[in-house]
Amino acid sequence: MEYRRLGASGFTVPALSFGTGTFAGRGEFFGAWGSTDVAEAKRLIDICLDAGLNMFDTADIYSAGGAEEVLGGAIAGRPRDSLIISTKATFRAGDAPNQVGSSRYHLVSSVEKQLKRLGTDYIDLFQLHGFDALTPVEEVLSTLDGLVRAGKIRYVGVSNFSGWHVMKSLAAADKHGYPRYVANQTYYSLVGRDYEWELMPLGLDQGLGAVVWSPLGWGRLTGKIRRGTPLPEGSRLHKTADAGPPLDDDYVYRVVDALDAVAQETGKSVPQVALNWVLGRPTVSSVIVGARNEEQLRQNLGAVGWTLTPDQVKRLDEASARPAAYPYWHQAGFAERNPSPV
Repeated sequence: MEYRRLGASGFTVPALSFGTGTFAGRGEFFGAWGSTDVAEAKRLIDICLDAGLNMFDTADIYSAGGAEEVLGGAIAGRPRDSLIISTKATFRAGDAPNQVGSSRYHLVSSVEKQLKRLGTDYIDLFQLHGFDALTPVEEVLSTLDGLVRAGKIRYVGVSNFSGWHVMKSLAAADKHGYPRYVANQTYYSLVGRDYEWELMPLGLDQGLGAVVWSPLGWGRLTGKIRRGTPLPEGSRLHKTADAGPPLDDDYVYRVVDALDAVAQETGKSVPQVALNWVLGRPTVSSVIVGARNEEQLRQNLGAVGWTLTPDQVKRLDEASARPAAYPYWHQAGFAERNPSPV
């Protein structure tokens, strides 16, 4: 397994990390993802560790805390310093008024509960799951600073922030001497390239490493979705498609056609090619892969250890290209002073 620096920090993480959204399966939404129990999770984690993948990502809202509980049960008894635990908080975690957002009240409460569910006394990477426009960034950052100083979290990051959200926070961190965000857990795939417009250049400039979620485009690049065929039985898209980004079918098919061609040339599967493409992009520190079973996990692990040719990357880029929003399409016309990050 290749290891990469997490943004501008001195911390290294595996190129692939394992997402626990399939753990526990509580509720209709997460039940559509999977329902891995502790015994199954232990086996999947064994496979990950054998392959050199030791970073496991979760969140407080995954199955209402159930995913963290299953992960905690699955890692119990393993040497803690051999594991990298990444989790998130900000979304609503209960009915009470203060059980949402990035206030000091909610973040401290969330971290305490997460440590208990995970069965650990520290979190390696703690990320804000979304921006809270109602809480001053100074309150958020001072709270994270306190948690770092207390030894409860080690590195901090964000997820689902816009560019100005990140920069406002980084400016405040620099002004007050608070910990800087070093990770941006972001949606990025061959059918979701908006990250390249602003967040990738920001990551290059400010030292944020991308921890990529849904690199298979919300399940659209598994190789099972093709022209003229219905969604496969059991696909989570039957129940969760509305939660993902809307995409035109013809666009998806065009990308899958390009993936098919490259997969035949390389002898790899469609998802392996799609994951490898993401791994080769600037700023990417780690790509989160998930799996409902051992077969899916082993397939995803096959995305590392090889590289696409420049011609193959170019063809995939061209097949997945989309018109940029303003001002990015305008800036792209002046490459001599606004070079593309890729």
